[in-house]
Amino acid sequence: MKAKATVRLQFFSEKRLTVLINALMPEAIRPATKRSKVLLTRDSHSLVLTVEATDTVALRATLNAYLHWIKSTVSVLDALERSSSQNCRGAKAKV
Repeated sequence: MKAKATVRLQFFSEKRLTVLINALMPEAIRPATKRSKVLLTRDSHSLVLTVEATDTVALRATLNAYLHWIKSTVSVLDALERSSSQNCRGAKAKV
């Protein structure tokens, strides 16, 4: 592998970090291409994404894909959290 990048993303919720790693792991285990490989690790409350690729084009594509998936997953978790808190407040108001 010729190109390598490491991204560290800090999360304040251990649960979110676990959900995120579990969501990304299948792609890391079986990548769509052999031009890059990804290592996902946890360091305290951080997700460490390490990408190694045969060239910078593959490195950029892989980083963009994973960062997009991370952003999408966090957005879904945010929406679920908001929905859950609204439902809880609504239930209290009805009682």
